Amino acid sequence: MSERKVLNKYFPPDFDPSLIPRRKGPRNSQQVVRLMAPFSMRCNTCGEYIYKGKKFNARKETVDGEDYYGIKIFRFYIKCTLCSAEITFKTDPKNTDYAAEHGASRNFEPWREEQAVEEEDRLARLEEEENNPMKALENRTTDAKREMDILDALQDIKARNARNDRVGQGVDLVARTTAEEIESEEDRQRKLEEEEDERLLRQVFSKVSMPAPPGLSSVASGSGDASNGESSSRTVIVKRKADDIEPDIHTLLSESARNSVGTKPTSTPATKKPKSDLKNKLGIKIAKKDKVAA
Repeated sequence: MSERKVLNKYFPPDFDPSLIPRRKGPRNSQQVVRLMAPFSMRCNTCGEYIYKGKKFNARKETVDGEDYYGIKIFRFYIKCTLCSAEITFKTDPKNTDYAAEHGASRNFEPWREEQAVEEEDRLARLEEEENNPMKALENRTTDAKREMDILDALQDIKARNARNDRVGQGVDLVARTTAEEIESEEDRQRKLEEEEDERLLRQVFSKVSMPAPPGLSSVASGSGDASNGESSSRTVIVKRKADDIEPDIHTLLSESARNSVGTKPTSTPATKKPKSDLKNKLGIKIAKKDKVAA
């Protein structure tokens, strides 16, 4: 029994509501609902009084061809508690109430009372204005003042809406300007970082022009530059030392590149170590043979 009181039911992970077949029924079918009488009424068949709030099992349907500014109107069918005669009433969106339709008469209808009071007030005012011109002038003055107040309130509402629109546009403009400033600041920061990287690269690396190898110069002679006796050159990127002293170009090249260029690295000749006199140290004496005369 506790299962009927829960708000949420369990649905398995593979549940697909599209696989559930739809029920086929008439377009405007009646539904059985439980409701209370919305107003006190009297049955037209037996004269039984049905008080407001009495519960009924009613049938509900939508009234075809009737609506109030797009609001649907519903009709309810109930039975008299004494003679079981059918009684119908429907919703009244215009007066935010219910209206008795068939089988019973309503004991009191508040909107009819309001209409009667308004009609009496209007007739009394017209009669008073006919007998008293000053009262008519006062009424016209009061009506004009009321209309002016209504127009002023309407103008205030329009001005407030326009101010809210301007504020909203200003907020959007400020947000857009802030976003553009943030983007420009990011671009400026990115540009500064790129300039810093370029400066560091220039400090570490440098471009040096050096003569091309003989093989490459002969190949380049096809363009017509070598025919004039001018030696072609190429650009090489070298890395500086930590103490900002540019190293010798030839020391940075490989052995094959140095041979192709035709230059040898400048290196100091190795000094030969003097040989130690091992004979004297070991005490060995070598006798010299006399020369035999020819």
